[in-house]
Amino acid sequence: MNILDKIEGLEAKFHEVSLLITDPAVIADQARFVRLNRDYHDLESVLQATERYKKVLHDVEDAKQVIYNEQDPELKEMARMELEELGPQLPQLEEEVKLMLLPKDPEDGKNVVMEIRGGTGGDEAALFAGDLFRMYTKYFEMKGFKYSVSSFSEGAVGGYKEIIFNVTGQNVYGTLKYESGVHRVQRVPVTETQGRVHTSAATVAVLPEADEFEVHINEGEIRWDYFRSGGAGGQNVNKVESGVRLRYNWKNPNTGEVQEILIECTETRDQPKNKERALARLRTQIYDKEHQKYIDDIAARRKTMVSTGDRSAKIRTYNYPQGRITDHRIGYTIYNLAAFMDGDIQGVIDALTVAENAERLKESEL
Repeated sequence: MNILDKIEGLEAKFHEVSLLITDPAVIADQARFVRLNRDYHDLESVLQATERYKKVLHDVEDAKQVIYNEQDPELKEMARMELEELGPQLPQLEEEVKLMLLPKDPEDGKNVVMEIRGGTGGDEAALFAGDLFRMYTKYFEMKGFKYSVSSFSEGAVGGYKEIIFNVTGQNVYGTLKYESGVHRVQRVPVTETQGRVHTSAATVAVLPEADEFEVHINEGEIRWDYFRSGGAGGQNVNKVESGVRLRYNWKNPNTGEVQEILIECTETRDQPKNKERALARLRTQIYDKEHQKYIDDIAARRKTMVSTGDRSAKIRTYNYPQGRITDHRIGYTIYNLAAFMDGDIQGVIDALTVAENAERLKESEL
């Protein structure tokens, strides 16, 4: 299908959305207002890219007409030079517009809750979970993302049995969503006396943060406990019951099964703030559970494993003896492990994004 045929009707839709977001009734409906605002900015970007594409397309046609019809050699030469300059821009602009025309994942612009847990491998798995956390925080610094740890459990010899943290910034979920899955490490553990290479693993979950209006929680059914936070922080930490623990029975809307959700938060010394953050994590966990079917449906339609909904899938191996990282979903291998563990992970995220977009373009027949 011609790309310009796909664009027809977008101007009318943009005009309609522009009017709707100024309507007081729409503004009062928070969920709808947020969704329409997102649509407005997406449509505006597509139309701006389309205008650039149409202008270059028009200029290329004009230059061709001059070359074919004009007698003046100087004008012909100028048109040839213009064609040489504009020709290579056309496929790039067309690709840009095509990608923008693909349906957006509504989650992409959201902040996230990330969870890293040591898996098989005992102490070594906890150390590797700590290495992954450090790798991501270095990456966040490069991207300008902010993060805050909400809870953690340290390993016996270092690292983390589990660490949960929030990440905020621009297009955070869209950037980090490919990191969900099992990360496997092959190296000689610090506890190994014979120098043998061991394999252990850690799991990473990247959950889009839910807005208040997206999840219904009956707050009267939440059971709260309060306790003294452990760890560093002086006398206040030990004397004040600032740590919070909530229990909530969530009913699966698809199966009717009831499951207890347990969340602890010791992030701050302020109990009300910890309650607020625990509630935010509860919303995110419920949202994630209720949207898992949607994620699974996407994964089922994909030929690649890039967007797999299966968080138990092994996605990446970090081989220390060879200095190698392999992403198994797209067969991507590089040999810069030290830089990678220092946060230089953008290359693999870009490669996964390209693979995902190629699949989506094929599906959409653009």
